[in-house]
Amino acid sequence: MGYLLNEVEQLFHSTEEILFIPYARPSGISHDEYTEYPRKAFAEIGKTVKGIHEFDDPVKAIEEAKGIFTGGGNTFVLLKTLYENKLMEPIRKVVKGGIPYMGSSAGSNITGLTVGTTNDMPIVYPPSFNALQLVPFNINPHYLDPNPNSKHQGETRETRIKEFHHYNSQPVIGLREGSWLHVYGDKMILKGPLNARIFEQGKEAYEQPPGDISYFLQ
Repeated sequence: MGYLLNEVEQLFHSTEEILFIPYARPSGISHDEYTEYPRKAFAEIGKTVKGIHEFDDPVKAIEEAKGIFTGGGNTFVLLKTLYENKLMEPIRKVVKGGIPYMGSSAGSNITGLTVGTTNDMPIVYPPSFNALQLVPFNINPHYLDPNPNSKHQGETRETRIKEFHHYNSQPVIGLREGSWLHVYGDKMILKGPLNARIFEQGKEAYEQPPGDISYFLQ
C-alpha cells in the first residue's frame, strides 16, 4: 500500500481518523489482526485507524465516520457481513453525502452494481449479489491478461467476463494491479501506470489509458 499513501493522505485530508471495515478477512484472519495492517501503514501519514468491529453499534459508527476504508479479502464474506449488520444503506448514504471512501480489492468490488465480477470463491452466501451501487458499472480488480506461454487450460479472465455479459448488461472495468479509480462528484480518473481493460456487452473489449473516464458515470 506504500505507493498509495500520498493518495490516501489527499483523500482523507479532512480527517485524522479512518474507520476500517475488515469484514473480508483475507485468509480468514481475525478482524483485530486485519485492522493492524492499515493501522500501521496509515500511521506513516499521521492517520489513526479504528476497526468497525470495535464499536458497539456499527451503524452509528458508519453514520459518524469522517472517512471509510474497506479492505480486501473474500468479497462474498464482506458482502454477507455488511448485509447482516444492516450497513449497506448507511454506507451508501454517507458516501453519497460526501464522506471519502476507499476500497481495495473486495472493498472496491462492492462499490459497483453487483459483485458478479469478483474473482473470489463463493464460500458464503450473501442475501443478494447487489452491491453498494456507488458507480454504474462493475469492477474486476486484479485483472490478469492471458499468458500465451501458460499451459493453463481453463478460462481466462476475459472469458469469464464475457460469460458475465451473456446475462448482465453493465460495463465492467478490469483494473490491473497498481491501478485505481478516483471518483469525485461527476468526475472519475483512472490512475496508475497501466491501462484498464474495458468490457461492454456486445462489444469487443478495449484498452483505456490512464486519465479522465468520467463518461462511465453517465
